[in-house]
Amino acid sequence: MASKAEVDSVKEEVKEVAKASSEWKIADSGVHLAGYGAIGYTDKERNEGSFNMVTFNPIFHYQYKDLFMVEAELEVEVEDDGGTGVALEYATIDWLINDYAVLVAGKFLSPLGQFRQNLHPTWINRFASAPVGFGHDQAAPLAEVGAQLRGGFSIMEQGQANYAAYVGNGPLVEIDSMEGEIEAIESEGLASNADGELAWGGRFGILPVPMLEFGISAAFGDVGPEGEESLLRDYQAYGFDAAYQHGAWDFRGENIRQRVGSKKASAAPDAATFKTWHMQSAYKFLPTKWEVVARYGDYDSPHASQDQEQWGCGANYLFASNAIAKIGFESNNGQRGASTDDDRFLLQLTYGF
Repeated sequence: MASKAEVDSVKEEVKEVAKASSEWKIADSGVHLAGYGAIGYTDKERNEGSFNMVTFNPIFHYQYKDLFMVEAELEVEVEDDGGTGVALEYATIDWLINDYAVLVAGKFLSPLGQFRQNLHPTWINRFASAPVGFGHDQAAPLAEVGAQLRGGFSIMEQGQANYAAYVGNGPLVEIDSMEGEIEAIESEGLASNADGELAWGGRFGILPVPMLEFGISAAFGDVGPEGEESLLRDYQAYGFDAAYQHGAWDFRGENIRQRVGSKKASAAPDAATFKTWHMQSAYKFLPTKWEVVARYGDYDSPHASQDQEQWGCGANYLFASNAIAKIGFESNNGQRGASTDDDRFLLQLTYGF
């Protein structure tokens, strides 16, 4: 027969086991892994076809209570020479102030417009490529390092509004001293600020009804070209976007531009404007798993060889809402002999998790 001391010891062990098994129910921290991957094939006019996209983008979330969250996205991709490229798309610490406001600090995707911050992941983008003008160093800013306040609130009876306001290090102007002109506006999120000036801006969106949204964006500041940080120029960015969903239809469009002013003392004295716009429609053949998409875009830069007009069409097969096979065709019109004038045939398989 067990002694009283032995019985008490067993009771304590049972209590400890019960306590440990219920800890997950009251945990202060949570961890979540998301992300997406894609495989792509491109057959380009005047070039041999190739599998030119192998990318994996894990997204990490670590949350402490309803107070703080750390989020980050990595992009791991196979490069042209067979090597592996790794980039930090964004990494932030978010302070969840209340139901209407979140303070975000770190490297974040540009809040200007809709495509960059919400639609660029391959499993969300309905087309097998990004719209013209949304590549690196083109018309649409990519990322920023700084802080932003974002959130949303209700308006009227069924309307909603959302906002994002930020301040950050701003972009850097890249100059081609040989040609005496501005080559590009680098906006990949710089962790330095050689010119000592900050940029600020944001976006305001309104949904008068749940299926319709309009957004306006703007950013301002002074920027110094690389190597000429003391020769400050004014920087401006403006954008407008709209989206409408109804039944099996999805319509959206976006217009965005970046501009830097002139500076007589610079090796590239003239102002430069990079602008683009596109519109897109998609239709799902319910209850089937097929979807068709059409897109038109036009990109204008200070360099004729980069200007591009594009018509695109495609068909998607949705194994699930997050697993999609895409086929597309782009009819491109650019400067004769430039890559922007080459038509393209696209295949892509993407999965989001």
